[in-house]
Amino acid sequence: MRSFAGRETRPSRCGCCGCLTINLVLDPCLIFGLGPFPKLGVTGAALATFTGRSLGVLYQFYRLLRGTERIRILTSQLRANWHVLLRLVRVSLTGILQFAIAHTSWIGLVRIISVFGSDALAGYTIAIRILIFALMPSWGLSNAAATLVGQNLGARKPERAQISVWRTGFYNMIFLGAIGVFFLIFATPTVRLFTDDPAVVPLAAAALRLLSYGNIGYAYGMVMMQAFNGAGDTVTPTVVNFFGFWLLEIPLAYSLAIRGGMQANGVYISIVIAECAIAGAGVLLFRRGKWKGQQI
Repeated sequence: MRSFAGRETRPSRCGCCGCLTINLVLDPCLIFGLGPFPKLGVTGAALATFTGRSLGVLYQFYRLLRGTERIRILTSQLRANWHVLLRLVRVSLTGILQFAIAHTSWIGLVRIISVFGSDALAGYTIAIRILIFALMPSWGLSNAAATLVGQNLGARKPERAQISVWRTGFYNMIFLGAIGVFFLIFATPTVRLFTDDPAVVPLAAAALRLLSYGNIGYAYGMVMMQAFNGAGDTVTPTVVNFFGFWLLEIPLAYSLAIRGGMQANGVYISIVIAECAIAGAGVLLFRRGKWKGQQI
């Protein structure tokens, strides 16, 4: 939850499929020690991911430098443009901070949930993993919104960029709304696909149901934040994330879960409230239209 399209290229020509395939093959080999591979457990999973992604990036560089794709990069064209690099660093620093704020907030939530025991923590972890998997197509849609905003602003067509974002948010809302209804009805069978522990299943199912109430907020929130990023305005999402996650979500989670006696459910409710607040703030700020005049 804490999240580019527009390229016309065949999947076999990019590093993504190869990266995923290598990861899938190496995961069981390095985790369980199959064949000549050592048994590394969780470390093996991390090593498999690192290896797959690294090889995928190297393959992408190879295809680009070979000059056989739509985008051709020749070695004679490779030179440092310090003015552009400094501008990229300026934009990326707030982008890094933006995602750091979002991801570190989860550490605070885990710390609060851990107070209620290992079963509650396991239920939280399973529910979040299921939800993140369901959100993957939505990340793709929100990334597409960022691309459309950048392309249309570059073409001096801000109104078309705005229309693209509203349509993407609407489509994302329909998709995640349907996913939310599915999880509300089939939360327990979905959780049982990952664990049969009688103590964890009801906790994970309750977490998944509560988190699903925020799907509409997730849908618009991720699209709005990525729209600002696509316009080159990485400051606005950073500020919104700071207020939404650190100043609202974590204090509210503590208050509801520990002070209010709602235990882990209080944390889940705080996530829904924070995500919906971020979505609302994103919509209001996007309507103001200052992003249309953003210069990188």
